[in-house]
Amino acid sequence: MSLTDKAIEQIRELIRTGALPPGSKLPPEPDLAAQLGLSRNLAREAVKALSVARVLEIRRGDGTYVTSLHPSLLLEGLGGAVELLQSDAAALQDLMEVRRLLEPMATALAATRITDGQLAEVKGHLDAMREARDDVERLNAHDAAFHRAVVAATGNETLLTLLESVSGRTLRARIWRVRADDQSADRTLAEHEAIHRALSTRDATLSQAAALLHVSTTERWLKEHLRANGPLVSTAPPQRLRSGPADVAPGHRGPGRRVTGPG
Repeated sequence: MSLTDKAIEQIRELIRTGALPPGSKLPPEPDLAAQLGLSRNLAREAVKALSVARVLEIRRGDGTYVTSLHPSLLLEGLGGAVELLQSDAAALQDLMEVRRLLEPMATALAATRITDGQLAEVKGHLDAMREARDDVERLNAHDAAFHRAVVAATGNETLLTLLESVSGRTLRARIWRVRADDQSADRTLAEHEAIHRALSTRDATLSQAAALLHVSTTERWLKEHLRANGPLVSTAPPQRLRSGPADVAPGHRGPGRRVTGPG
């Protein structure tokens, strides 16, 4: 370990042991350095590194504080890393594989813990998806909210943050904007309905199976698309999803394409 890494580890240890609990203020730099047996420069570098990691918050003119240490805060940087990885075909497939490993198990856990109120929230997003089936932006928003509500029902904030980072709204939107076949949005809505029905019965095994089928369908499509077309690109989305052979995009002559979302 470098001297800076050792300094970072020393401050982390103070936080882990409760000597510096969430919300507490660090001693002034000279005192912190003396307490840890470090040079002021090493103490300063360690504090900077931990502030980048969101473990510490530097408040100008006030001092440095330990953050809430909430998973959503500490893992926030993961979402940014995922955004960068979306242009890498291999990394994108890895991310989908992670989602396939985590989300079905999370859905099974949710089935054993979900309350009536949480189930109603899931159904609300499902109903909104049905109503927005011809609007890609609204459909994508409620798709993401549907899955967030399911995972939130586990009560596991770390799991929720990890899954939101791996399959965030931007990635969902890109898939929604690119994925097209002749099945329209019906198949995706049916898969969401199956997840909701399984959750309604509080059947963990059935819920896991429904979620696995849903995620696997998206993963299989993504692999086929990447092989044929390369990485997903960020393009301006159509304002509406169009269905039926007579529907055409404005200014375009020819049959419209019906879109199947990722879920």
